[in-house]
Amino acid sequence: MTTLEDLARLRRARDVMDRDYAKPLDVPALARVALMSTGHFARSFRAAYGETPYSYLMTRRIERAKALLRRGDMSVTDVCFAVGCTSLGSFSSRFTELVGESPSAYRARDHSDGAAIPPCYAKIHTRPVRNGEAGSGPRS
Repeated sequence: MTTLEDLARLRRARDVMDRDYAKPLDVPALARVALMSTGHFARSFRAAYGETPYSYLMTRRIERAKALLRRGDMSVTDVCFAVGCTSLGSFSSRFTELVGESPSAYRARDHSDGAAIPPCYAKIHTRPVRNGEAGSGPRS
């Protein structure tokens, strides 16, 4: 059972992931932010948010990567490192899993149809799908 105090601590760690996604973050560091042991933090985070801390962080990174790739002025490698990933292969695999197409294919696609959409709506529409539910075709 997750207590209200634990939820507040988990929220602090989640806020760090949302804000500092491009920095080197790992589960032990996030557990320290939440003032919990690594194991308790990982179990509590999954129970509260339905996914592991790593999965949540990678979703934030891929979400930001999509925005950078839509701009078209950065290479896939530059985007990978700009969002805090250290392995191009892992970044590409996770991007493909969440988005349904490779970062290169996503970058090459025309995104002008979404240019007139307000950013707050675009963020909802282009949010990566978590836990490998991307399906067979491109999402956005």
